Amino acid sequence: MDAGGIGALKGVGKARLEALRAAGIEDVQDLLLRLPKEYIFFDEPRPVSRVTCGEKNLLRARILQLRTGFFSGRAVTTAKLRDASGEIEAVWFNQSYLQKQLEIGEECFFYGYVLRRPDGRPRLNCPMRFPADSKGILPLYKPIDGVPQKLLRDLAKQALEGSRVEEILPDFVLSEHGLPGAQEGLHDLHFPPSREALNRALARAALQDLLLFQLAALSQKKSAQKGAAMQTGRVVVQPFLDALGFPLTGAQERVLDEILGDMASDTPMARLVEGDVGCGKTALAFAALYAAVQNGFQGALMAPTEVLAGQHYDSAKALLEPLGVRVGLLTGSVRAKERRLLLEELNNGELQLLIGTHALISEGVVYHRLGLVVTDEQHRFGVRQRTNLERKGNAPHVLVMSATPIPRTLALVLYADLSLSVVDELPPGRQPVRTRLVPESRLEGLYGFLDGEMERGRQAYVICPLVEETTEMDAADAEQTCALLQKKLPRRRVALLHGRMPGAKKDAILRAFAAGELDALVSTTVIEVGVNVPNATVMVIENAERFGLAQLHQLRGRVGRGAEQSWCFLLGENSERLRFLCSTNDGFEVARKDLELRGPGDFLGVRQHGALDEGLLELAGDGRLLQSSREAAERVLADPQEEQNARLLKYARGYMEAKGYVFSQN
Repeated sequence: MDAGGIGALKGVGKARLEALRAAGIEDVQDLLLRLPKEYIFFDEPRPVSRVTCGEKNLLRARILQLRTGFFSGRAVTTAKLRDASGEIEAVWFNQSYLQKQLEIGEECFFYGYVLRRPDGRPRLNCPMRFPADSKGILPLYKPIDGVPQKLLRDLAKQALEGSRVEEILPDFVLSEHGLPGAQEGLHDLHFPPSREALNRALARAALQDLLLFQLAALSQKKSAQKGAAMQTGRVVVQPFLDALGFPLTGAQERVLDEILGDMASDTPMARLVEGDVGCGKTALAFAALYAAVQNGFQGALMAPTEVLAGQHYDSAKALLEPLGVRVGLLTGSVRAKERRLLLEELNNGELQLLIGTHALISEGVVYHRLGLVVTDEQHRFGVRQRTNLERKGNAPHVLVMSATPIPRTLALVLYADLSLSVVDELPPGRQPVRTRLVPESRLEGLYGFLDGEMERGRQAYVICPLVEETTEMDAADAEQTCALLQKKLPRRRVALLHGRMPGAKKDAILRAFAAGELDALVSTTVIEVGVNVPNATVMVIENAERFGLAQLHQLRGRVGRGAEQSWCFLLGENSERLRFLCSTNDGFEVARKDLELRGPGDFLGVRQHGALDEGLLELAGDGRLLQSSREAAERVLADPQEEQNARLLKYARGYMEAKGYVFSQN
């Protein structure tokens, strides 16, 4: 694709050029590869009487009434809309200028989220407006401050007219799947002439991105350098297994044998261990680390948060230090003097196991003989971070853990460079979390239940999809919810946590909650991983329809870690998705259902960051592409010298490196 300056495009002045660059758009190629995030189909408006709550709806309706008032310090504009099937209220926040722009009696298209009011009636929240004579398919891009949607579409049109897109896919991929060529496909993603053309373009984009990722990952796996073969018979790890104090489950036994078998080979292990919260992955990681130490190597375990790293450190000290393993903790909070001593011991080999955050890969951290790298909650790390940790040693074995169950077929694609182990069995005696769907009419009862649990000394999480109010929709925001909970439960210690807080403040709040110094934690999904509080027995999730099933299950996994009965309350629409979550605690069943209902796009949050373009899979919504891309990758790798295949392999490597995938030099 030709790359040129975006400053030369019509409509791009100095301010807009700076805004585009701040969004990562440096040239025409960047502009064209910033694909629409959704599309409006003007030929498919939905009758008002058949709106779906919890989703975006396109309506064609007439304005009957219009008023603007002020509530809680913000302007609220409401309009009553009507079509032939019924009436619905629309609301906009802090957009009082709409009072002058909208006209009673005017007919328009309205596009936005429909949420249910406390009285049970649906409401259209902060919809976009379009003329009643709008036609065709309209692309919507991820917003850029200072650059209107209309200008983004115009810039994409200018860029397409002046660009030539090179074809990189082999002929067999295009012909066998009926895909458009590169130029046509890119045009139809930005300006689709029909739904059929859009679907073909989306299928091409998704298949191409998956294929590039898999080619890069699989070719890297095949070229891996030799590592150290270790003595890993059961006799080596038996002292650790005896110290555990409980027998492994059958699934743990199976996966441990797979791990130890990999470590016995001079081909470096690259294995993903996935399983539900509480299935015992950490015990397997410690067993592998113990085996590495027994072979004279050092181990490193990287966790995404200081709190989780600290929990692993405490567990490792209790389990491994009595067995003679020296354990250290390295995070950004470690003081300079302590850090220097720690790094000296690491460098000379006295320290055998180092646990920490991304500080493990910082400059100056030199291992004496690193033999095993473990990363916990893999989807929270970029590929570059994981690879940089591996480079601290000489082709060390790599073990990756994830508590987000995903279907095996999808895992084999998203983690193409890793072998897969599944711990699909929970230890006996663990009480399942009871999950209930709560309508707004029963909120007061929920507050009473929370107060009762806290009176018994228990703790609760309350999760919101937003940090603060937004003009786009009024889903529950954490700041408002925290204030409301403090008002409803004045005797309780309630704190707010969200991702915009400085890291030190977040960790301090999490530590206080873990120590029992707080009764309730109102948070965004920042607590999805990284804290283990057995005393927490209640999880409340506001606007649950805004989350994917897999994410809801992950959030639910924050409770149910102690001996007490735990509860998860979903505040949201009475939908098939949420009813299903109430019916099962099996993470793999949840993952299977999520894939069935939403397509593979919902799992992009668990893929290796920097690999696949967000949105492509979700837009295509066709799980068959996963298998198709795998088969195509294997065909290309089977004949790497063929001209088209060789060009594609070279492109894949450069493409993925540009996205953050770090390759070895051999």
